[in-house]
Amino acid sequence: MEKPFRRRDLLGIRDLSAAEIIGILDTAENFSEISNREVKKVPALRGKTVINLFFENSTRTRTSFELAAKRLSADAVNISVASSSVTKGETLLDTALNLDAMAPDCIVVRHGSAGVPHQLAKVSRAAIVNAGDGANEHPTQALLDAMTIREHKKQIAGLEVAIVGDILHSRVARSNIHLLTKLGAKVRVAGPGTLVPGDFSHFVENGMTVVPHIEDAIRGADVVMILRIQRERQDSAYFPTLREYSIHYGLTNERLDLARKDAIVLHPGPMNRGIEIASEVADGSRSLILDQVKYGVAVRMAVLYLATGGTVSG
Repeated sequence: MEKPFRRRDLLGIRDLSAAEIIGILDTAENFSEISNREVKKVPALRGKTVINLFFENSTRTRTSFELAAKRLSADAVNISVASSSVTKGETLLDTALNLDAMAPDCIVVRHGSAGVPHQLAKVSRAAIVNAGDGANEHPTQALLDAMTIREHKKQIAGLEVAIVGDILHSRVARSNIHLLTKLGAKVRVAGPGTLVPGDFSHFVENGMTVVPHIEDAIRGADVVMILRIQRERQDSAYFPTLREYSIHYGLTNERLDLARKDAIVLHPGPMNRGIEIASEVADGSRSLILDQVKYGVAVRMAVLYLATGGTVSG
């Protein structure tokens, strides 16, 4: 049975209910087979316009949103901020108002500052989709991670999930912790003490624990999620050297053997091979990193469809 999606914007996972998350995942599952067709297109968003407004560099997310829009038959417009009026001194608010005046149906925004999508949602008539805001949230990444887990594990409730790495700067970690705990998974987080924020106490009551070592996080895990070292967001030395980090927190086959035999490995990309993850793990049989990319298109198709008035599958 189909039902309306009661949110116009997707600004984060924090405010979504478990039922809303499952509705998005079910809708994405229905869209996933379109990418396997000879003609990879349906008319669901014919006549709609989607603007991709990315203030930060992106390969997977931006391309994925563009493909998602086009496979739904929407008109996709990519704005390069480097060549936009922002470089001439135009404020973010004026940029948003000018785009809104062109009557797009959806604006997908990525920005280096937390809260920017929320600001745009207050002034725009278009649906706003958060494609990553600072170190706050990256909701579609968490949704595609959940879809990858669900497709291979058949459920999320009751799973043991390890999230390892640069937690402090990771919007992916925050969105995933919100989503996974809402759906009944137990999450263990590990990273250097300098890269695990002290404000995670509100997560503890909801099924997340912080452990001191990568081995403590991985032992017995069903899912191992490795995060990228985000050197572009680090304004001071959080660990001595990259080699030191790799020795203490890099995922190797030996460490992965501590997880369950059928454990899967996820990474949001781009990977720093040989630092947070060894190549033999990234390319190994338990790695689902390319599956994440594949499911990302289906998830973003679902999000664009629902944000512009589509109904939830279920």
